Amino acid sequence: MRRLAVFSAVPVAFACGYLVAHIDLPHAHAQTPPAALAPLIVNLAAMSDEAIGPQVPNMGTLRTKGLVNTPSGTIAVQSGNVPKHYHNSADEIQYIISGKGVFWLGDEKREVGPGDLIVIPKGTAHAGSIAS
Repeated sequence: MRRLAVFSAVPVAFACGYLVAHIDLPHAHAQTPPAALAPLIVNLAAMSDEAIGPQVPNMGTLRTKGLVNTPSGTIAVQSGNVPKHYHNSADEIQYIISGKGVFWLGDEKREVGPGDLIVIPKGTAHAGSIAS
């Protein structure tokens, strides 16, 4: 299975210091304030595409599932191909859990795979596709 976990904009209190932020997708803007943070352990590598959720309209084959939503940021797991886009108001950090693919960061095209961490400053065009 190929998975892409997205971590964006604020430090999380772990040794790796992952960052989180809001994903600028039309469906991602919450209508109500986020619930209080609850304890959670999730095996992201074991999640199927169906468990992640349906494809996001107009975003290639992207599937996304929000796992943590706080006033200062979000953490989600994603899979699928995503067309080039950018976020005006949020930095984004993506961590590749499994699978290989190609990622565009600005004008740079790179092959990515498990263990790769991708830092995307707000306003930077980016896209990703899974190798077939």
